[in-house]
Amino acid sequence: MYPILSRCPVCSSELMVTRLYCAQCNTTVEGHFHPSANPFAPLNSEQLQFLLTFIRCEGRFNRMEEELGLSYPTLRNRFNEVLRALGFEPGKEEVPVRLSAEDRLRILDELAQGLITPEEAHRRLLGKREESA
Repeated sequence: MYPILSRCPVCSSELMVTRLYCAQCNTTVEGHFHPSANPFAPLNSEQLQFLLTFIRCEGRFNRMEEELGLSYPTLRNRFNEVLRALGFEPGKEEVPVRLSAEDRLRILDELAQGLITPEEAHRRLLGKREESA
């Protein structure tokens, strides 16, 4: 069997199901049916297999490294590809860190002493995590 298509291979429009068939009793039902929403439909078979491995390994890249024999950066890149295929932008969904009053004062003190740049102080006051290099 082939996987069900959700998009037209010609124009990329959403496909509509018009016929259902039961292989057990040979019954056919025709009409206009909306397929159940499958958020993983955009994934190709390799991405879907990666996601299943991710779930089986409980989201632990160190276990995936052992199982798949791939490095952390390769796994991270593949995970980001899956995120993009699902319509997410990696890193954009992060929840800002809530700072205490003491943390805010410490950041402002570091800025006043010239230990950090105004841009760094702004980023930290907004609660954004460290930028990765």
